[in-house]
Amino acid sequence: MLEVAPVEHGHSAREALAAAVSAARFADELGLHRVWFAEHHGAPSISSVAPPVLVAHAAAITGQIRVGSGGVLLPNHAPRAVAEQFATLDALHPNRIDLGIGRGPGTFDASIVAALQRGTRPTTDDSYRAGVIELLGYLSGEHAAPVLPGGSVAVAPWLLSSSTAGASLAGELGLPLAFAHHIRPQNTAEALHRYRERFRPSRWRERPYVLLAVETVCADSDAEAAHLARPLDLVKAGLFAGQADQPLLSPEAAAAVSLPDHVEQQLAGYRAQQAQGSSATVIRQLAALAVDTGADEIMLASTVYDSAARRRSLELLAKAAG
Repeated sequence: MLEVAPVEHGHSAREALAAAVSAARFADELGLHRVWFAEHHGAPSISSVAPPVLVAHAAAITGQIRVGSGGVLLPNHAPRAVAEQFATLDALHPNRIDLGIGRGPGTFDASIVAALQRGTRPTTDDSYRAGVIELLGYLSGEHAAPVLPGGSVAVAPWLLSSSTAGASLAGELGLPLAFAHHIRPQNTAEALHRYRERFRPSRWRERPYVLLAVETVCADSDAEAAHLARPLDLVKAGLFAGQADQPLLSPEAAAAVSLPDHVEQQLAGYRAQQAQGSSATVIRQLAALAVDTGADEIMLASTVYDSAARRRSLELLAKAAG
């Protein structure tokens, strides 16, 4: 499960974070394998801004589920600081911590980017690659000054990507790849081909390993799932137009909003590549995606208004998947 702690219209970040934590605990009870927290900044609809803090809290209140970042945006942070944070988390919660790293501003606000990156020059492909390699050096213990005294770091690193460039880098470094199919499904096939083509075995992985993030809304019927997904449709429509996302409207309020035909067609094309409907429909769609992409894992990105509806979506899928 990918968690962004979505903020509902008329509600606060405090309520969104409480719901996210509750969802993580529920996912643990259902037997899901991982829950990851995203890094976004200045977004009216997202309160997941500090993955290490959320990872620490979620790991402390759950028992079995792996907890990680999906992901830490590395250009915003010093690689050693990230290594120290996640090595500490791994020491506190052995064999349960994932470190997903990626790039991208995580915000539409240039002033926030400048503040996070301390006014440095914009990240280039070369500087990003160097940062990833530096971070992996700390995690592998190759640097003279250890991240933590007296022991190796066992935290599991992943590279997140929504492009062929990031997928290629993951392959060259021998890292497992978490691909954002829910953001840029049009890039999935070529990016996964490039990843597998360029993969080199490493201390992290002997063979390619793909986690595919899919926007997933499950309900008791296909019609109800479409009703629950409409608020996210409006958010996506704004993103298609290059606008910052907005707090989630209720399904009832979202149903009253009309969009131009060409936008509705864009949304229909996007939905056709994700998973939405009853449990039978969603399981069929996810299975088809797994076959088509060769994904080793599916990560559910379920941005649904109302925490009870989100829990129900998870519950239906867990039961259907057995």
